[in-house]
Amino acid sequence: MIQEIRSPLRRLGLALALVVVPSLVAATPRHGIAMYGEPALPPDFVFLPYANPDAPKGGRIVLGETGGFDSLNPFIVKGRAPATLAPLTIETLMGRSLDEPFSLYGLLAESIETDPARTWVEFTLREGARFSDGAPVTVEDVLWSFEVLGTKGMPRYWVAWKKIARAEATGPRTVRFTFNTEDRELPLILGLRPILQKAQWQGRDFAASGVEVPVGSGPYVVDSFEPGRVIRYRRNPDWWGKDLPFNRGLHNLDGIVVEYFGDGGVAFEAFKSGALSSFREGNAAKWAVNYDFPAVRSGEVVRSEIPHGRPSGIEGLVMNTRRPVFADWRVREAMIQAFNFELVNRTLTGGTEPRIVSYFSNSALGMVPGTPAEGRERALLAPFAADLPPGALEGYALPVSDGSEANRKGLRAATRLLAEAGWQAQDGTLRNAAGQPFAFEILLPQGADTMLSAATIYRQALARLGIAARITTVDPAQYKQRVDGQDFDMTHFVRSLSLSPGNEQVLYWSAEGRDEPGSRNLMGMDSPAAEAIIRHMLTATDPDEFRASVRALDRVLTAGRYVIPIWYSAVSRLAHDRRLRYPQKLPIYGDWPGFQPDVWWYQD
Repeated sequence: MIQEIRSPLRRLGLALALVVVPSLVAATPRHGIAMYGEPALPPDFVFLPYANPDAPKGGRIVLGETGGFDSLNPFIVKGRAPATLAPLTIETLMGRSLDEPFSLYGLLAESIETDPARTWVEFTLREGARFSDGAPVTVEDVLWSFEVLGTKGMPRYWVAWKKIARAEATGPRTVRFTFNTEDRELPLILGLRPILQKAQWQGRDFAASGVEVPVGSGPYVVDSFEPGRVIRYRRNPDWWGKDLPFNRGLHNLDGIVVEYFGDGGVAFEAFKSGALSSFREGNAAKWAVNYDFPAVRSGEVVRSEIPHGRPSGIEGLVMNTRRPVFADWRVREAMIQAFNFELVNRTLTGGTEPRIVSYFSNSALGMVPGTPAEGRERALLAPFAADLPPGALEGYALPVSDGSEANRKGLRAATRLLAEAGWQAQDGTLRNAAGQPFAFEILLPQGADTMLSAATIYRQALARLGIAARITTVDPAQYKQRVDGQDFDMTHFVRSLSLSPGNEQVLYWSAEGRDEPGSRNLMGMDSPAAEAIIRHMLTATDPDEFRASVRALDRVLTAGRYVIPIWYSAVSRLAHDRRLRYPQKLPIYGDWPGFQPDVWWYQD
């Protein structure tokens, strides 16, 4: 039985398929796959190392989110869907272990098979895998899901789809994908694709937003919902995957409720009153002073700090280089110099949190700030030396202020850079050669209280330079619409980065599709160096070469001066009902998607 889908974007597949056929004999089905080397767990593993296989079933957790939702399709650009919907109700071919940089083990697929060069991958579905309505998960569902996500889904699904030359059913339970591009991560990326039920979408426009509950194959089903207010999940007692080793000790709670609030302050008050059973605190200063309420003192609420070993990622204020005002790196550096991090950090966090100094800081993947590129890092950057931003090769480090409100050193540096870029103060207003004032908008979503406070302090510093920065807060739906359409000057930016960066880096930093709705390249960067390094990173077979590639990319991103970084935390801070428990053995990723509520349980 051969059913085939050919991507209309790549016609090379047939020729490539003929080239790779001989490698089929070298491949064998495996229980798991790692980006480098072998997965840590053997074929006969009985549970994940950070799960409690003896965890009792029952109870519920009530979580709070800011904003709202108007769609139940989390896979398309249109609409805003609950972030919890896909992870709780939609299953993937394979599941990711949070205790390894990037290893997958079988879920819907009982095995994965690929050749040494990873030019193709084949998955074998489990015979008993079923959707929540009892229908079996079929090869046809897999093929349809990959095609519809790759052609009508969010842009993050497009990159991998374009690299698939051929998708075919090779047996009743086997599906194979042949690639037209060298990319060792592709088998893992495809293993994490959500598998949807084709029959549910027959005769309907997949790209249209709506509130029909999707039919999934995950551990939970949607019990009820009120758009914009609340969504309730219940554990499916007939879930096909409950006895898999990968799931043993996971998905223990009978009910998961997500309440939506206008801002974080209201959500915190709801937690204090007992309406929420867990609250994730992102502000170290608030963690130190705001948790002395009766439930904490009585022990009904406990405070847990969850350490992690992942990169800092990047968070801060991103500048949209599609806007002429931020197209010049000197202007962007001036914006960074004017941002008095030490004052902002002391005011908002008590000065306890370290600054993000590069995109992969806090890990072995991060470049060393202020030091020149050497060895393989330099070799990877050298072909682009003429076009690299200053500091990429020589070394770049963020400015450090004396912490005073005056920040004279930073503002002097900003004034000099702005003058070099053609901006001069006239009657207290900074203007360019055409007489246009330097004015821009900082766009923030409602509920982003910490960033609003940081932006307010920042705006005062900019005013001293003659720059008029106005702060606009909008509701989450409008915010998403504006950001998806690149309709902003400066906004809040977060990119959580893993210990095994891969194809998502193309989505974040590639110029391809940067002006398409929903592009994740918010800064609008166009860097041939970054794209070449990412390609090299995706084909690296040696861990040292991979690390050098990531550090070189880190240099390009940081020296590009696209984001004004704030701080990161080496721990997550969770306050929760004392009856909500989690294992003592924590994964290296710590409090990451897949941790709460997945490994938690309820015990009185």
